[in-house]
Amino acid sequence: MDNAAPHAGLEERTTNGTSQTGASETAMPAVEPREIDDDPAPVKKARRSTSHLKAVPETLAQRDAIKAAADRFMQDVDRSHAFTRDDLEKFGRSFLDQEGLPEKFLGFVMVMLGNSFWKRQFLAVPFERRMLLLPHCLKHAEGCPAEYDQFGLDCEKCGACSIADYKVRAEQLGYKVLVAEGSPVVLKIIVEGYVDSILGVACLNVLEKAIDKVLLAGVPSFAVPLHSGDCKNTSLDESWVWEVLDKYEPLPSPETNSYIPLMRAGNKLFTEDFDRLLPRVRSTTPEKARSPLGLTEDVAYDWLANGGKRFRPFITLAAFDALTRSGQNATGDTVTFSDSVCRVAMAIEAFHKASLVHDDIQDDDLFRYGRQTLHRTQGMGPAINIGDYLIGLGYKLVNSCRGDLGTDVACDIIESMSNAHIRLCDGQGAEMAWKDSPDWSMTALDALQIYSLKTSPAFEAALYAGLRMAGPMDKYNDLVPHFCRHVGVGFQILNDLKDWEGDSNNKIVAGQDALSLRPTVLLALALQAATPEQKQEIRQILESNGEDSLRLARLRRIFAATNAFQSAEQLVEKSRARAEALADSVDSEALRKLLYFFIDTVLAEEAKPSQSMTADQLLVNLPILAPA
Repeated sequence: MDNAAPHAGLEERTTNGTSQTGASETAMPAVEPREIDDDPAPVKKARRSTSHLKAVPETLAQRDAIKAAADRFMQDVDRSHAFTRDDLEKFGRSFLDQEGLPEKFLGFVMVMLGNSFWKRQFLAVPFERRMLLLPHCLKHAEGCPAEYDQFGLDCEKCGACSIADYKVRAEQLGYKVLVAEGSPVVLKIIVEGYVDSILGVACLNVLEKAIDKVLLAGVPSFAVPLHSGDCKNTSLDESWVWEVLDKYEPLPSPETNSYIPLMRAGNKLFTEDFDRLLPRVRSTTPEKARSPLGLTEDVAYDWLANGGKRFRPFITLAAFDALTRSGQNATGDTVTFSDSVCRVAMAIEAFHKASLVHDDIQDDDLFRYGRQTLHRTQGMGPAINIGDYLIGLGYKLVNSCRGDLGTDVACDIIESMSNAHIRLCDGQGAEMAWKDSPDWSMTALDALQIYSLKTSPAFEAALYAGLRMAGPMDKYNDLVPHFCRHVGVGFQILNDLKDWEGDSNNKIVAGQDALSLRPTVLLALALQAATPEQKQEIRQILESNGEDSLRLARLRRIFAATNAFQSAEQLVEKSRARAEALADSVDSEALRKLLYFFIDTVLAEEAKPSQSMTADQLLVNLPILAPA
C-alpha cells in the first residue's frame, strides 16, 4: 500500500478546527442559545478512555515485525518539526489499516512510530547528555533489597534484577539514570539543561502521558514498552534497550526543530541571568537580606526565582521568536534575546507570582510549589506586602525597557498588563463575594465567567507582550483575548479536576478547593443537575465542619451521580476545540505551531477522578469582557 498520504507532513492536523485523527466523532446534543456567541463552536471529537487501545502483541516475533514495519512506514516522514499526539494517532491509525492490525495495538504502534521518528536523533546525542528512565515496577516485587534515594532506587549494590544491568552500564557511559515512576520531573530536568534526550522504559499508560509532555516539546526519545501495566514483576524486550543504550552515531545537524532551547532560555532568566537582569538593591549580602529593610526584597526575589514551570515567560519569548525568527529552534541551539525582551518576560512572571501570593492568602491555601505558602511562613501582613512588591517590580521591569523597545511598545505592554491585573482582581473579587454569600442557584456559565477573568488574563498578557515586542498588533488584537480565554477556562477546569487527586507541584492536599466553598464549575454543574435533596446535601456538606475525608467522599458521590466530572471534562474539550480553531486562522506558521503547543501543553491530560461517569455535554459561550 502506498504510504504517501499519511506521510504528507504534519500540517494537516485540523480542518476547520476539527482534528483529523481518524477517531470516531461523538455527537453533541443541542443546547439553548446563549445571549452572546462570539465565535462558532467547532465540531470536535470527545476524548475518551484509551485503555482498550493499549494491548501489547504477545510474541517477540510479532513485536519485532511491527517495529520493522514502523521503521519503513516513517522513513519518508517530514522530520523538520515535532509531532503532537493527534498527529501520531493519525499515523498510527493509517499504519494499522496498512498492516491489517486490530485497533487494540494502537498505543503500542504509536510508540513504535515515535521511536522510528526519533531514533537517529537520539543516537546522535552524546551519552553524557542522555537520561535513562527506568520504572520501579521492573524490579522484583518481592524481596527487592534496594532502597530509594532522591534519584529513585539505589541499584548499584544489588543485581537481583535487570534494572541493575541497565543502570550500571548506562552510568559507566555517562547517562543520567532515574529509577522512578512518572514523567513530570523529566521535562523539568531537560529544561534545566542537564540532558538532551531520553531512553525510557515504561508501560503504555505512562508512555501515553509522556507523549504530550516530552515528545511535543521536541525531545529525542526512544521508548521500550513493558509487556503489561500491572506494575508487578512485569517484563520487557531487553534486546531493544541494548539496541540503543551504548550506541552513538552523530549527525551533521539536528533534524527536528524543538521548543527546548526556548524553554531553556525562559528558565535561564531565573537562574544564570537573574542577578544580572534584576540586581539586588537592599539584600546584596546575607546580613542585609536578614535586616528589616532587606527582608522584603530577599523573600520576593526568592519567590520570583524559584518554583513553578515558568511557562508564561516562555510564551512571551516564544511569541516574540515566532514573529522575528523561525519560531522553533533546533535541539542544542542556544537562543538569545535582548535584555529588554528578557526583562519583559520576567515581568510577566512577577505579576503571576504576585497573584499567587495574594490568591493563596485569600483562599488560605496551605501549599504552593510543594512548600508552605508565603503567608504561612512569613505571616499575613508580610505576604501581602511581598505580593504588592512583586507587582511594582513587574511594572518597573517593563518601564526600564522603553528606551530599547520604544515608549509606544512599553506603554502598550503596560496597558495590557494593567488591564489583565484589573480583570484578575474582578474575577478574584467575584469568587470571594460568592464565598461570603453563596448563591446556590449558580450556573456553569456563572462559574466560567469567573474563570475567564481569573486565569485567562495572565496568559493573555504573556502572549500579547511577546507579539507586541515583535511588531504591530493589528492582526492579533482580536485573536489574543479570544484564544487565551478558551485556553484559560480549560486550564482552570482541569485544575478543578486535578484538585480531586492532589498535586505535589502545587496544592498537595486533595479536595482542598472542593471543600473551601469556591464557585467551581464542578460545583455549578452538580447544582444544575442535582435533585432538591442532592442540592440540600451539597449545602450541608460545604457549610459543615465535619471530618474532611468523609465530606469529600459524600461530595464525590454526588458529583459522580450528577455527571459533573464528565461534563467538566467535556467543557475542557470544547475550550480546546475553539482554541484550535482560532490557531488554525493564523497565517504565520511559526505562531500557529506555537499556539498549538500552547494548547497541548496547558490542556495536557493528567490525573482524573477515578469513578466511571457518563453525562450529556454542556456547551457554554462566554463573552469577552473588555476593560472600560
